[in-house]
Amino acid sequence: MSTLTTPDKPPVRAWLPTMMTLAAIWGCSFLFISVGVRELHPLYLALGRVLAGSAVLVAFLVIKRESLPREPRIWAHTFVLGAIGSAIPWTLFGYGEQRVPSLLAGIWNGITPLIVLPVAVLVFRTEKFTVQRVIGLLVGFVGMMVVLGAWNLQGGADLTGQILCMAAAVFYGIAVPYQKRFVAGSKLSGTALSAGLLLCATVQLAIVAPIATGEAPPMPWTLSPEVIGSVLALGGLGSGVAFVLSMRNIRLIGASMSSMVTYLMPIFAIAVGVLVLDEHLTWYQPVGALVVLTGVAVSQGILRRPVRASKKSLEPAAAPVP
Repeated sequence: MSTLTTPDKPPVRAWLPTMMTLAAIWGCSFLFISVGVRELHPLYLALGRVLAGSAVLVAFLVIKRESLPREPRIWAHTFVLGAIGSAIPWTLFGYGEQRVPSLLAGIWNGITPLIVLPVAVLVFRTEKFTVQRVIGLLVGFVGMMVVLGAWNLQGGADLTGQILCMAAAVFYGIAVPYQKRFVAGSKLSGTALSAGLLLCATVQLAIVAPIATGEAPPMPWTLSPEVIGSVLALGGLGSGVAFVLSMRNIRLIGASMSSMVTYLMPIFAIAVGVLVLDEHLTWYQPVGALVVLTGVAVSQGILRRPVRASKKSLEPAAAPVP
């Protein structure tokens, strides 16, 4: 997917409402996870999510008369992406939110772009380090330590939960450059690729969940309406409809501009956590989140010193959108 915007810049009203909708859907995902794990094992919550998301995206493929991937090579890579980009991180967030508030999970999700850069440079070699990017990474690392409350760590459930959420963001950060390195050159549409990815994640979790939990999945009628609604919202909205909306914005304003949704998601995660779940913040968590997002902005070239008009500047690399 090209990061270049279209030649004719669309009016703000054409893309801003969609971006705010995306930020709300993805930001509220952490609330839905927190509700879902009240009655569902994290593995089964993740399974329900990928199953619902697969159904929505396959339906879009039918409507658009597109097919799933056919090349064995693409299926091999989507199988890997299904694990590191969906099944594992979504399960880790579920485990994490059994121990920490949903708003903290939303904050940790914001570190994903900081993970993408070093993995892309050191492992997949699709990017290069610059002084500005290194400074951004260092600022982001300081922010991570502030969110974690590194000066006041006492172990226990809170520390374990935060580490699990951090690990989930790390897997997101690995999946993005992996996809760019091995799948981005494919002629497949984003919808077909994502549908294949979620189908692979569904198969993986359908096999692993019963073995790891030692029990069969609960029947839907044994769950509360709130939990069922949370699973459908996570899959149908967060992994289905939201993806289609994201593709629309990328076509309108380009991937780099569309990635600004990354900066709005923690705001919604914090707001719904406080207002709906009555969660509480300590002073250093939002401060740390702001420092992290500042580091992300610096590393992506969004915050930089002005250059002379005669010099050409490169467009910053697009931030990943979970």
